[in-house]
Amino acid sequence: MSTRRFFLKSSGLALVSFGVAPRALVRSVYAAGGARGKKALVVIFQRGAVDGLNTVVPYGDDVYRRWRPTIAIPAPRGGSRDAALDLDGHFGLHPALEPLLPLFKDDSLAAVHAVGSPDSTRSHFDAQDFMESGTPGDKSTNTGWLDRAVALTPTLPRSLAGPAPAIAMPDIRGFDLRPQAAEGGGFEAMYEGATKDVLHGTGRETFEAIAFLKKARPEQYSPAAGAVYPRGRYGDSLKQIAQLLKADVGLEVAFTEIGGWDHHAAEGAVQGQLAGRLREFGQALAAFHRDLGDRMRDVAVITLTEFGRTVRENGNRGTDHGHASVSFVMGGEVRGGRAHGRWPGLRDDQLYEGRDLAVTTDFRDLLAEVLSAHLGARNLGRVFPGHAASPARFPGVMRA
Repeated sequence: MSTRRFFLKSSGLALVSFGVAPRALVRSVYAAGGARGKKALVVIFQRGAVDGLNTVVPYGDDVYRRWRPTIAIPAPRGGSRDAALDLDGHFGLHPALEPLLPLFKDDSLAAVHAVGSPDSTRSHFDAQDFMESGTPGDKSTNTGWLDRAVALTPTLPRSLAGPAPAIAMPDIRGFDLRPQAAEGGGFEAMYEGATKDVLHGTGRETFEAIAFLKKARPEQYSPAAGAVYPRGRYGDSLKQIAQLLKADVGLEVAFTEIGGWDHHAAEGAVQGQLAGRLREFGQALAAFHRDLGDRMRDVAVITLTEFGRTVRENGNRGTDHGHASVSFVMGGEVRGGRAHGRWPGLRDDQLYEGRDLAVTTDFRDLLAEVLSAHLGARNLGRVFPGHAASPARFPGVMRA
């Protein structure tokens, strides 16, 4: 039987790596005793609402520059670093994302434009909650679509909430439980004796995880192939996720985040606040890919953000809360080198509520495709209740 306990032991990382996603997905993927255990999913949440139009730039849409007279990214020109980096004759990368361009060229990285939630909220809190629960517009959902997974964040992200235990940690080097005046076994004795405590079923796995990670010597990790991660929590998280993946500890899903995308003023164009965030974001992704090398064939990385920004720049040379944005998908099974999704256009009559880029790819369909193609999930209706996720709605970002 593929019981929860059997799954934990077969996955190898106990409490830290508890699973791959919601229980429905666990059952469908691991019914054969973990046959797909080598596959891993890494989710990166860009909190604050990324300006997708200046990240993957629709320079081929003539209206783009009219809406943004001071912050538009110039069209590609002879490989200039002061202009968009051409992808396909219509879209280009922000020049701060130059480290990602080789990954597009070798088909390891793709973008999905005009992706987002069908819910119209422009509240960061509500939009993030809906995206992490996987149920837009429904505030009653108390579980997350990434339930039963590992998280390298200081607090447990919403997408990992649910009845199956998961653990949040800011840094695997400091992952430990330090008893106060521990005698006679300290915390271990406390957990062992707490037969009625809700932690009793996970306490032993916690200590096993601590012991295992100590053996992995996280403080001595050296990235491979000359990969250099940017300093900061985001770069550190991706580096430590890479370490866990290469240590073969059974990591199936990891979650991390990078904030600072809410640019209502002085957003900038080629240079500025957005460029600074994109530079860190891109450098870390490129380092992660280089660090993992051939292992990227078994790893899929997907980025999410709660919504996009207004098409028009505002009076403070920034952008306000919008609707659709852009996601990136990286890994061995991605159909890279292009921007996927149906482009809705930027004319007045094409904008959502007369101001925003319209959503043409529901974020649940993008996630469903990655879960299906990469992790073998079949019962997608239980992962995204109330949504008819099917191949007909997928953006086509993954190889069949």
